[in-house]
Amino acid sequence: MIVLGIETSCDETGIALYDTEQGLLAHELYSQIKLHADYGGVVPELASRDHIRKILPLIEQTLTSAQLTKQDLDGIAYTAGPGLVGALMVGASVAQGLAMALSIPVLGVHHMEGHLLAPMLEDTTPNFPFVALLVSGGHTQLVRVAGLGEYELLGESVDDAVGEAFDKTAKLLGLPYPGGPHLAKLAQQGDASAYRFARPMCDRPGLDFSFSGLKTQVLNTWQASAQTEQDKANIAAAFQAAAVDTLRIKCQRALQQTGLTRLVMAGGVSANQLLREKMQQLCAKRNWQVFYPCPEFCTDNGAMIAYVGAQRLLRGEHSGPVIDVKARWALSVI
Repeated sequence: MIVLGIETSCDETGIALYDTEQGLLAHELYSQIKLHADYGGVVPELASRDHIRKILPLIEQTLTSAQLTKQDLDGIAYTAGPGLVGALMVGASVAQGLAMALSIPVLGVHHMEGHLLAPMLEDTTPNFPFVALLVSGGHTQLVRVAGLGEYELLGESVDDAVGEAFDKTAKLLGLPYPGGPHLAKLAQQGDASAYRFARPMCDRPGLDFSFSGLKTQVLNTWQASAQTEQDKANIAAAFQAAAVDTLRIKCQRALQQTGLTRLVMAGGVSANQLLREKMQQLCAKRNWQVFYPCPEFCTDNGAMIAYVGAQRLLRGEHSGPVIDVKARWALSVI
């Protein structure tokens, strides 16, 4: 089965072709970072309009790369939520229209399920069950994964997601948009021991997260400092260390509580090098395994949507000829 995957949940247009026998055939990605940089964040209306401009050329480009035509498609999967409604509507409309024209099944996919299963695109993949850490600009969640569609939420952020905390901290330090990667790069020049920031909610039972207080602590520290370039680098390093350490502590707790030995990390923040190093050290020490996608599949992409869509279409699932997108959509109810 050859499935076309369409991702338009926010500010990246991702298109991919996945074959259930051969794997990933081709994928293309267009990022709107430059479009939104002047505004310091994503402007929903601009995002939707840019998806409209890019989606059809990218589909044609992906088909050409795979040496296929639309008539070779057996199904289409698109991101149905969560995300920006206008952006989601673009992908959903194109997917439904193509599926109707080609008389093939179409399926709306949960964006975070795509991230959750993105490591399945790699050569070495985790077996079920496992604990998944989903870390992105909008989500910080720990999930017990028993199989496709079998998800139990173990813990989540009660305020800012960790990716959001990275971006907001970068912004208050005067770093360019998008801030998270710039902060991680700056942290390499800093001394994480120069400041000691809290590891939020790690001194109490449970698997929930909180990062808003950490962000406030960083702001107060920055305002009280001499605000030199070295101060900025040291604060970036100390913040990153605190955030990563918090994630490490909670992941260790989740694995111990569930009795599982496999950890999956996914979402944009899973590309963070310090996070990967700390999780590898943790898992090596306890004889656990850790899995994550390659960096290009950590951020939003069409490949993860095509993969999840293919697995669900194989089970006979499909959406009706109705455009139904969701700005909010709990992973536990899909």
